[in-house]
Amino acid sequence: MRYLYATLLFLYAITTFAQTSYTINGRISNSENTEALVGVSVGIKEMPQHGSFSDNKGDFALLLPQGEYTLIFKLIGYNTKQIKIKIDKNKTQNITLDPNAVNLSAVEISALRTNENVTSVQSGVDKLEIQTANKIPVLLGERDILKTIQLLPGIQSAGEGNTGFYVRGGSNDQNLILLDNAIVYNPSHLFGFFSTFNSDVVSDMTIYKGSMPAQYGGRLSSTLDVSMRDGDLKEHHLTGGIGLISSRLTFEGPIQKERSSFIVSARRTYADALAHLIGVEQINDSKLYFYDLNTKLSYVLSDRNKLTLTAYYGKDKLGLDNIAAIDWGNAIASLKWNHIFDEKKASSTSISFTDYTYNVSVDLTTGLNVKSHIRDFNLNQEFSFYPNSKNTIKTGFSSVYHQVVPGDLSSKDPSRLEVVPYDHRYSLENAVFASNNMRLSDKLELSYGLRFSSFSILGGGEYYNFDNNQNITDTIFTRSGQFVKTYWSLEPRLSAAYQLNDVSSIKASYSRNSQHMHLLSTSNLSSPTDRWIANTNYIKPEIANQVSVGYFRNFDNNMFEFSAELYYKDLRNQIDYKDGADVQGKELIETELLFGKGRAYGLELFLKKRFGRLNGWIGYTLSKSEKQIEKINGGKWYATNQDRTHDISVVGIYDLNKKWSLSGTWVFATGNPMTFPSGKYAVDGHTIYYYGRRNQYRAPSFHRLDLGAICTLKKTKRYTSELAFSVYNAYGRKNPYMFGFRQNKESSSKSESYMIYLFSVVPSISWNFKF
Repeated sequence: MRYLYATLLFLYAITTFAQTSYTINGRISNSENTEALVGVSVGIKEMPQHGSFSDNKGDFALLLPQGEYTLIFKLIGYNTKQIKIKIDKNKTQNITLDPNAVNLSAVEISALRTNENVTSVQSGVDKLEIQTANKIPVLLGERDILKTIQLLPGIQSAGEGNTGFYVRGGSNDQNLILLDNAIVYNPSHLFGFFSTFNSDVVSDMTIYKGSMPAQYGGRLSSTLDVSMRDGDLKEHHLTGGIGLISSRLTFEGPIQKERSSFIVSARRTYADALAHLIGVEQINDSKLYFYDLNTKLSYVLSDRNKLTLTAYYGKDKLGLDNIAAIDWGNAIASLKWNHIFDEKKASSTSISFTDYTYNVSVDLTTGLNVKSHIRDFNLNQEFSFYPNSKNTIKTGFSSVYHQVVPGDLSSKDPSRLEVVPYDHRYSLENAVFASNNMRLSDKLELSYGLRFSSFSILGGGEYYNFDNNQNITDTIFTRSGQFVKTYWSLEPRLSAAYQLNDVSSIKASYSRNSQHMHLLSTSNLSSPTDRWIANTNYIKPEIANQVSVGYFRNFDNNMFEFSAELYYKDLRNQIDYKDGADVQGKELIETELLFGKGRAYGLELFLKKRFGRLNGWIGYTLSKSEKQIEKINGGKWYATNQDRTHDISVVGIYDLNKKWSLSGTWVFATGNPMTFPSGKYAVDGHTIYYYGRRNQYRAPSFHRLDLGAICTLKKTKRYTSELAFSVYNAYGRKNPYMFGFRQNKESSSKSESYMIYLFSVVPSISWNFKF
């Protein structure tokens, strides 16, 4: 702890400021529903070179010499507001902004200031406006924010129609996904075709793919921070949509006007129910659907205190003719308290609970049932200090208690099927952090921080030591609550931005991250039964060191935004399966794993048009992702499952008139690495394939065009009605979903591969409303 204290003292010492200056701070919110506004530009008319912007809680702070000033508040989609204020003491001034009638905000990716991409010290950060996601055409008309972020450079889709994503060459599990500070382990429905996040209740989302702020940790590649919006404090509203396979409904309003509010939202798919109605006999006794429910209660206790309670519950059901059934889902709860101590200090405290479960039932003679879950209890404390206009300090801690159950097995007839339950795993993950954003001059800004984390393996089961061939050499018997082993990690973060002129800057960053929870999957496809494991005495934390450098430039009065970033990641303790691994059938999964190192590097190019009737962006990523593990491919480097050489996204949104908005996206990606058989042999009349080098082949390239149109039927202050049309895969490209191998019908000595694809042209229509 003495290192943390020393760091805090250092941060405080460099921020000493003259006592003749005073702080003005406050919270900026939407005047219609009092929801916090992020990224509001706070300018000073008398001091054009100074200013600030609101953070992710809507808070801002300025330190000014004594005098009279005019503060200017700007945010795209809202009317600009000016206030005159006399600074002769520390003051709190809350601000509300009125939405304007201009529709430009609907096509913004970023909620930041118009030149924030140039002036901000952070690189590799993207904010997504929900209005943008709602205009982009998607599969079956279901609005999906996770698929929208896959259109940004450096973020790649995990597969056809899949909400899973890879960031800068990292695997799917290397992304930390948060919903109001609660961890989400599987953010998808129906094997990844739909996301957990209902866009009707999402306020904003930010993804950090470069140097993460010090308050985030636990994953190597990125942090996706999703915030659920507060209910309207003034009026009641009903919002919803009816589509071909799903419907959703949201109700919100005040509990006590101006003081407390609620929002409740529900979704459900009904594709199987429609199939039953039209008489598809093959699925009469089958199930395939999901439902979820979001709730949030918000209480404004005072000008300095706000309390929110968020809850989410979602469930997927898959049943096959009363023979087998799988259900899986998330239960999440988060309680958050935001408090302003005074003009220079604020805090945010949250307690959250996450429960991700899946159950598999096979109702044959044995009636086998498998139940598995991950449960997290999480405490987060963050303090913010605004000692002066040039420094913003954040410090705090987090603590997560993990409970991992790989699989509780049971049988209706134990005499016919003996089941052995897997050991439950318990662990404690802790971290303390401190960071400072420092403006050294009008041109140079630094952000530096340190995160000190630990992961303690707790007893309550048996642990094992292994030799180099994964044979057990020793069994460790542990008692409940015993500290078996603790891993420590020091994670520095450093970012710098140098502004070349008013419209361009260069940025560089370095970050180190560690990861203690690992997802084991043998394919790119998202499956609820993919197995999560924590560190053990044998499985060590994954480590990543990332460096990046970029050039950022705006053109034509910030109408166009351009960026070019280079990155390199050095990865340690990377996990992969040995050849012929048995994933689901092994209690001791360690016997199937191999460990080594990895590397990922690439170039990201991004060009975006912000304003006007035609908006959109082009993103391109040139990248490489590799691993080197001693017993795979003879110890030579090989491409990871998520390696993509080229990835291109083109997005266009055109406001034809007040009634019609048109949109289109085109994506292209190099095919996934594949491992194909290099030979075969016969055993008892069965063909057994022999596989050669890992991932030495490529699937065909992936490309697709999606088209969309929104027709506004009626729009008044009280009522909105619209029809949304979309065509997924407009030119019918048969993109590969998976590959199989079979014997050639004409020659038994030959084998052939075959491709399975999911979608051809998929049109959809949905009706959306709000009143």
